[in-house]
Amino acid sequence: NDLILPIFVRDGKNKIDSINSMPDVYRYSVDKLDNIMIKAKKYNIPMVAIFPHTSKTKKDKFGKEALNENNLVCQSIRFIKKRYPNIGVMCDVALDPYTSHGHDGVFKKKIIDNDETIKILVKQALLQARMGCDVIAPSDMMDGRIGIIRKALDKNNFENINILSYAV
Repeated sequence: NDLILPIFVRDGKNKIDSINSMPDVYRYSVDKLDNIMIKAKKYNIPMVAIFPHTSKTKKDKFGKEALNENNLVCQSIRFIKKRYPNIGVMCDVALDPYTSHGHDGVFKKKIIDNDETIKILVKQALLQARMGCDVIAPSDMMDGRIGIIRKALDKNNFENINILSYAV
């Protein structure tokens, strides 16, 4: 009843790829999400968590793709909410899937700039909420981001969006 099913998404069409480091786990192109969502519905899984595998061509040092309304997470939210409205969607809030350097934050003189990173994370969380995300799940570890994200969600009439802070 409390399982949150992680779903890994990738660019492309008609793609389902195995993930070498996780046997029997796959990355799905958005158009193939029915393959896993039908099973989630069948087994009454109440929520899925979306994790993108962003192509290198869409990564940069600021993680700008995180704020793209047509990124993999946003496309996935819209797909799932349209076809499976009774299944909740959780979204990771972090920049590491979108940065060319692989860190969760933006750099200023070789040091992660916490305050600038939080500004981007807030925009990312608001975008995901606008797309229909039910639970915002920051995993980035930036200091103070939970309170600032909560205030931004409330200010933008997303009081019912939950935040699940976690770190991996």
